[in-house]
Amino acid sequence: MILENLSGQRIFITGGTGFVGTALVERLLRCVPDCQLVLLVRDGRRSSAEQRVHKEILRNDCFDRLREELGAEGFEQMTSRVQAVSGDVGTDGLGLDEAGRAALASCTTVIHSAATVAFDSPLDRAVEVNLLGPVRIAEMLHELGVSPHLVCVSTCYVAGNRRGSALEEPVDSNDFVSTLDWRAEVAAARRSRSDTDAESRAPDKLREFGDRARFELGSAGGPLLAERTEALRKEWAHARMVEIGRARAASVGWPDAYAFTKALSEVATAQTLRSYGDSAARLSVVRPSIIESALLEPKPGWIRGFRMAEPIILSYARGLLKEFPGVPEGVVDVIPVDIVVAAIIATAGRDADVPAQAAGQPHIVQVASGSRNPLKYQRLVDRVREWFTEHPLYDQHGQPIIVPDWSFPGRGRVEGQLSRAGVVLRAAEKVVINLPLRGAGAQLGATIEERRSQTERAKSYVELYGAYTECEAEYGVAHLLTLWDSLNPTEQALFGLDPAAIDWDAYITQIHLPSVVKHGRARSSPSRSNAEARPERLRRAVLSPERHMAVFDLENTLIASNVVTSYAWMATRRMPTAERLRFAARTLAEGPSLLAQDRKDRSDFLRSFYRRY
Repeated sequence: MILENLSGQRIFITGGTGFVGTALVERLLRCVPDCQLVLLVRDGRRSSAEQRVHKEILRNDCFDRLREELGAEGFEQMTSRVQAVSGDVGTDGLGLDEAGRAALASCTTVIHSAATVAFDSPLDRAVEVNLLGPVRIAEMLHELGVSPHLVCVSTCYVAGNRRGSALEEPVDSNDFVSTLDWRAEVAAARRSRSDTDAESRAPDKLREFGDRARFELGSAGGPLLAERTEALRKEWAHARMVEIGRARAASVGWPDAYAFTKALSEVATAQTLRSYGDSAARLSVVRPSIIESALLEPKPGWIRGFRMAEPIILSYARGLLKEFPGVPEGVVDVIPVDIVVAAIIATAGRDADVPAQAAGQPHIVQVASGSRNPLKYQRLVDRVREWFTEHPLYDQHGQPIIVPDWSFPGRGRVEGQLSRAGVVLRAAEKVVINLPLRGAGAQLGATIEERRSQTERAKSYVELYGAYTECEAEYGVAHLLTLWDSLNPTEQALFGLDPAAIDWDAYITQIHLPSVVKHGRARSSPSRSNAEARPERLRRAVLSPERHMAVFDLENTLIASNVVTSYAWMATRRMPTAERLRFAARTLAEGPSLLAQDRKDRSDFLRSFYRRY
């Protein structure tokens, strides 16, 4: 079925530079004969869409297997089946030129996997990409007068905070969701961005950002202070939009803006296509759960970027994350990326004979493990702890890190502990920052700053991912299993998509954890090859009490008294005693004005002092 329907076809793909997209491109090239791939990719700041495809996709280690099997000439011949098209699903018209529109019109299948997948995306960005992206594709297909099979990659978590069974049904089959107006949500998100941007430019806010920049940089000089002030303004606006998105999502039953906008995108895309009547494209939706490293394809443990579990696992292994919320008997619904990719390809290649399609409804396939082959949270934690006890990470002193025991507390308790720790560390940092930046005092300040950063990072993990570890939904996979049964033996060998095939203990300990440590560049041995990182070495050298001299540029001078002392010595070394006393008195009288000038701009202070030489 799959090979017959997709072989020799032109397939349009968005999101090819992402985790799922890269694996999808590789599997299609390797397993579907003679298919032609058209990849929609944004131009980079310094590179074209075509250059990005070659650099970020085809050179990825995902393609090592193909390079080894085909050789350089064969690999080049195979990748000639890939065409790059410049565009962006986050802009109206997809940002396509005439050649791009023609390329899209020539395709019989469109697979849309582009998304902003971060759980802490600003609401407006999530709306433009996640919600409106597939709508723009549907509109463009209608404008071009073509009706390919449109396959949209969504997420199981469109079910929101549901408990119990979550079936492969349209999101708006829920009466409450059907009352949400996605167009109103788009308008509200754009309005929130405009209001937030205006608020960030209010005089009191700008003074706040300026004061914080001066606190961080001291007398760094006008240009650096202005640059840091503007950066703080943008950071504040970004954080504010993240907060607005999380609050809006929680108010209507989703954990974050990612799941919220993905749910609305399913509704919006289906409504848009239904409005086109019989000429509309056929719509399928693939909903994976939490996607992790590959089980088998293209090689065990392959991963691109860090997903949800990796930062938590490494923070735990480094002893930084002492607790994390969750229910021991709860299910952590993760799925290897190669199973997700197989399901996407099988869905794209399935026959168009599903009864629901006739009524204009999307065909939905959920790719999840919880209802078919559940992984309990307690089992996951036990395997992780056992593995890092046997294969510990090492600290900067070359000592093995002992991993803590988790007691599975509630999310509120963990967030409260981390919040209180953050308050204490921020207060301590404000005190210590005013100590002389030498020796033990400086090292203490650096240590407190590092601990505060670690605490804030741990708190962000709990806020972002805590809801997912406490999720009580069970995602049905009836359509996935029906799809699996419809494949012939050859296709089942090429596209394994049954979650029952996963041996969780082997996957966790032999595949996933070694991959996480490797890609996280964690210190896995006390050898010299894992010596302390360069920033740590540089900081230790600067803060060493044994240092005899350090040279800084004018806008980053740290100790102004060096200049004053050297000038006073040069000016007075041959003065008579009486004249030296008068010089000291004049200098002391100038003290307040000199200090004020230094606080305002150290570079101006230094220039005025150097003129005295």
